Parts: sequence; C-alpha cells; structure tokens
Amino acid sequence: MLSNTTNAAKNVIRPIYLDFQATTPLDPRVLDTMMPFLTEQYGNPHSRTHTMGWEASEAVEDARAHIASVIHASPKDIVFTSGATESNNIAIKGAALQAERKGRKHIVTTHLEHKCVLESVRYLEARGFDVTYVPVDDQGIVDPNDLREILEKRPDTALVSVMAVNNEIGVIQDLEAIGTLCRKHGVVFHTDAAQGFGKIPLDVVRQHVDLMSISGHKIYGPKGVGALFVGRRPRIRLAPVISGGGQERGIRSGTVATPLAVGLGRAAELAEGEMDRDHRHISSLADKLWTGIQRRIPHVTLNGHPTKRYVGNLNVSFSYVEGESLIMGLHDVAVSSGSACTSASLEPSYVLHALGVPADQSHTSLRMGLGRFSTEDEVDFTLEHLAGTVGRLRELSPLYEMVQEGIDISQIKWASH
Repeated sequence: MLSNTTNAAKNVIRPIYLDFQATTPLDPRVLDTMMPFLTEQYGNPHSRTHTMGWEASEAVEDARAHIASVIHASPKDIVFTSGATESNNIAIKGAALQAERKGRKHIVTTHLEHKCVLESVRYLEARGFDVTYVPVDDQGIVDPNDLREILEKRPDTALVSVMAVNNEIGVIQDLEAIGTLCRKHGVVFHTDAAQGFGKIPLDVVRQHVDLMSISGHKIYGPKGVGALFVGRRPRIRLAPVISGGGQERGIRSGTVATPLAVGLGRAAELAEGEMDRDHRHISSLADKLWTGIQRRIPHVTLNGHPTKRYVGNLNVSFSYVEGESLIMGLHDVAVSSGSACTSASLEPSYVLHALGVPADQSHTSLRMGLGRFSTEDEVDFTLEHLAGTVGRLRELSPLYEMVQEGIDISQIKWASH
C-alpha cells in the first residue's frame, strides 16, 4: 500500500520506493549512532591532545574495524572517502599514476562500469595510457579466459578494474577468478563494490582484491561518505589524488567527517549481521515481483544473468512501451530507467548496449530495486499499477497493435530521440 508519510510542503502522498540501487533510506539505528557526533561529541579525530579528539578518533577507528570485518580485511586497510566515486577515482588514477613510473601504462576494464570508472579511465587515456575493454557476454558476465588472453599479451598492464555487482542489471562477476589472474600476472585488481558491499559475501583475501570501493548510502548509511580498501599484502601504493595534511595514510588528506564515518561503520555492522536475513527477505519479494510481472504482462525480458545477480535488482524490458513514458505513468512508484547518474538522459543504456540489447528493447527497460524495508504490500501495489500502466500505454502503441494482428515488425528500425 502507499506510504502514509506526506510531504507537508506539497501535500502529496509519497510513492512506493523501488529504487534501492540509486540510494537506500537511512536506517534509524544508524542515525541513532550518528547523533551524538553531530551534537556534543564534535571533536576532531585528528586532535591528539585532549579528550574530545580522543573520543572522535576512537569512534572513527571502531567504524573502520566494522567496515573491514565485512570484507575480511584489517582495519589498517580502510581509507575513508566521500563516497564510491571518490574511492574509484583514487584507486584508478592513484594506481595507474604509480605504475606509470615503472613503465606500465595499460589498463583493463569493461563497458559495464559506473560512469566515474569510465571517466577516470578516459582521463588516463588522455594522458597516454592504453585501455582494453574486456568483453562481456549477452548476460553481462566477463569470461576469465578473455581476461587471461589480454594479460598474457600485455605485460605492461598496470590495473584491472571490474565491478563486483552492476548497478543497472545486478550481475555479479567472478571476482575470485579475476583476482587470481591478476595476482598471477602481477597486476593490481580494483573492484567497485558499491552495490555489493554488505549485500553479498566479499572476501578480499580469498578473491585477491587489491583495491575495493565502498559507498555508505547504498547500505542504509549516510550520503557523503565511503571507503577504499587498500591492500597491504602485497602492499599497494597509490599516488595521492588530493594534497593536504597526510590523513588516511596520506592517500586521502582532509579531516575525516566523524559523524559520517561512524554512520558508515554502524551501517556496515548491521549489514554484516543481517546479510542473511536481508537476502532471504529481498529474495522472496523479488521472486514475487518477477513472477507477478511474467504472469500479468506479456512480452517482458529480464536483462542480465538470471541467477548470477544480486537478488534486489530487477532490470526488465517491457516491449512496445517507451521506458520514459512508463516511468511517468508509474507516478505512484519510484523506479528508474538505469543508473541514477544518467537517468536524465534519453539515450539507450550503455550497459544494455554492451550486452547487445537492441535499442528498441533498451528504451523499454526499467530498473526496480528492493531493499531491507520493502514490503509485500508494496510489491502487490506495484504489480497492479505496473500491469495497468503497461496495458494502457500498449493500447496507444501502433507497434503493439501490429503485433496483436500477427504482423512481423522485426524489420522496423527504431527511431532514436
């Protein structure tokens, strides 16, 4: 059912929230943990000469330990940042610029990565680095054999960056296979784990991960804070991207925002303790949603791998319905057509394009995300609303009318906006 929470300024009922890949609501328990550090415990964690600084420092170190525990790392390996975008920039640019000193100027990544990864790689390409995009199959999975061939041909490879869980289609890559290859070839392995941290099991030791990017607001923590795992066995050296006072091992200078760090630490602690429970809850709701869509709405396609995926992410194409029109029609349900960073664009998803999804099908896709606070009533409401909206829009579609009449429309070209 719809939330009873109202926006006093606009006096409207808030929609059902199904966009958990874009951001998650702050867990009230996280807020409770943060509050003292927003009020009376306001010390600078880098002040070493008085109680206020010691209290803040202790809280930051406790948070660091909780984050490290989720990925089986040492607290000394965790560097606080402003979010996964900064973590990705530090990891990719820092590792590449460090490797450049040794003559290694080749980077490997995929076309499925988040925009901040792709833009960081393009920045390095403009500086003279070579970039190879390892292919993915039509379900979005990297074949380790393809990566092996690249690494064998390019001994000058400095870095491999492959996302753990894709933010648009939810596919999970085989980090252990990728990490093993990188370790064998002496290549630094970075993974953007913003969508996977605290949601799926991650082990930087077993998976041979050297650098891992983490975001607070994807795991019911605060916005504006993230972390970067920087391995020490083997020791990963990064050229600093920000100059300053040398905080966070000199990798990310600047005063650590104690309330945000504490919030991320508490969110990580909760995620680790409730991962199994969250998975069961979200998996049940996702099964209900996808099964209901298939039963009520014909001509739908699940994008990405059917099983190697994070259960809370459903990216579905509804043929013969333009995606933007569908989102506008679903005014009582908050969903997206892809990454939050590109949701204002009318261009087809570059992620779906990399999978070989035709432009017409890509234009009809919706990303629906479920989370810790989603309910069965919300799924039931979404199914009713979605089926009705798709039905109404298809009644206005000449293409759908042709399909209903048995006309072959496979040769019709999709007109780009």
